[in-house]
Amino acid sequence: MRIIQNKNWFCFGIDAVLLSDFADVRKGNKVMDLGTGNGIIPLLLAAKTDVFHIDGLEIQPDVAEMAKRSISLNNLGEKINIISGDIVGYRSSKQYDVVVCNPPYKSADTGLTNPNEKLRIARHEVKCNLTDIITTASKLLKPYGRFSLIHRPERLVDIICNMRELKVEPKRIRYIHSYAGEKPVMVMVEGQK
Repeated sequence: MRIIQNKNWFCFGIDAVLLSDFADVRKGNKVMDLGTGNGIIPLLLAAKTDVFHIDGLEIQPDVAEMAKRSISLNNLGEKINIISGDIVGYRSSKQYDVVVCNPPYKSADTGLTNPNEKLRIARHEVKCNLTDIITTASKLLKPYGRFSLIHRPERLVDIICNMRELKVEPKRIRYIHSYAGEKPVMVMVEGQK
């Protein structure tokens, strides 16, 4: 697999690789990746699973275009579709077996914000927040569909409360530790509609 990235924009990290492994994607599933960025999660899922189709939603048109070029470069245009659009209020007639998301980890008003707009959108909740993401995921999921996301451990209570409120029942949690015996640095959560 080959992927096009711009080193001045947000490049994928280990969290995307971990999430693509954690997501319970089964043969014949239809998958939506919210905030797909450069399309790394659809590419990884297409390589590792027998998924039927993957849509990736990206708010930044030029980033979505770059993801489309990567999809074409890997001859996956029949399996993966990149959509330029906003998670907030996104509507589709399609319903999905699986929705995944590697969201911005920082609240809009916390931490240092990057002057680079592409990096700021990828890292901070400036275009959507956790509630927006889970709301859209819930609307896109088929009954009994699965939603998986990766986030910081300090947001776990927010994730679980939002999932429950939006009819996505938390079912599975996996913590990620940099080193054995240390506090987790990331958490992955799966919920079912």
